Amino acid sequence: MNSKKINKKDLKKLLDTWRRDFNLIVPVLENEVITMDVWDGKDTAFIDWYRNTVVPPKANFLPPGEKMISFEKKKDGIVLEIPRNGQRQIIFGVRPCDARSIAIIDDVFTETYEDTYYLSRRNNTIVIGLSCNSPYDSCFCTSLNINPVESAHVDLLFTDIGDDLLIEEITERGKGLLNMPDTIKKATKADTEKGQALKDSLAAKVTKQVNVKDMEHRLQACFNDREFWEKAAAKCIGCGICTFLCPTCFCFDINDEMLKKQGARYRSWDSCSFKAYTRMPMENPREERWRRVRQKVCHKYQFLPANLGVTACTGCGRCIRLCPVNWDITQVLAGVPQKEAARSAK
Repeated sequence: MNSKKINKKDLKKLLDTWRRDFNLIVPVLENEVITMDVWDGKDTAFIDWYRNTVVPPKANFLPPGEKMISFEKKKDGIVLEIPRNGQRQIIFGVRPCDARSIAIIDDVFTETYEDTYYLSRRNNTIVIGLSCNSPYDSCFCTSLNINPVESAHVDLLFTDIGDDLLIEEITERGKGLLNMPDTIKKATKADTEKGQALKDSLAAKVTKQVNVKDMEHRLQACFNDREFWEKAAAKCIGCGICTFLCPTCFCFDINDEMLKKQGARYRSWDSCSFKAYTRMPMENPREERWRRVRQKVCHKYQFLPANLGVTACTGCGRCIRLCPVNWDITQVLAGVPQKEAARSAK
């Protein structure tokens, strides 16, 4: 694999070049919240202070709220208007855990049907990864077989090696962005060795671990263990933060709004943590919170593995560090009974 490099002082020049042809998204700090947002054309200091966003990159493909269609009643029928979302964009600075999450959601929105709203953004986006040099204490990505320097699911991977950023060319789309010989240099042997030494050391920085071996079957075996799930849900307040900020949660609701003869259909994020999420005319099958917590955990570690063959968790740790009551999914997973023990407890 070819490697190149860029001095951090030249990063602004590179980003300026990209923003001529693309909507350029980078980590942005606003009101003490880090999100992926449009670059202001000035500040590249994020390359040194950035660890990870609060709102995951999924919001750039599946917005928290979006208009799906507008409609108007006229004498000769109903006129429909569908928004166009084909703007080309680059998302720079995606961590390996979040790159994996994008791939997971890709599967969801293409497996059963192709969601044109999601795919119009996704297909027009180049994802540029940034190795994770400083994981949070709440990160547990290595338990999900994700390395802080993993280059899968991105078009380019940047790694901070000090004064320079090492660049790995992953896809042809990524390579096409590096045609700047005055700014992008060929990495030396010393650069690549330094990068490799850093990569070898970063996995050890992820200290939080959880054993997820055979988790799909362990969860299936204890699915009806009410005592276990009530204990797991005892601390949860059902606020939905963990699902809204989870990079692999994709549930949404659809509502129509109409005033006289004009209206629109909107899609917005929804959460299985909410009591109304599964409410039906005659009943709510998940009235109790423990059932909703069970749904959240099993969806990630049992249902999606069974349906799509992927675990819907990347160990990014957002649900742990951003939970207002310190609910910790790794503690729940660690407490799931072994398969045989769970069966005998029924």
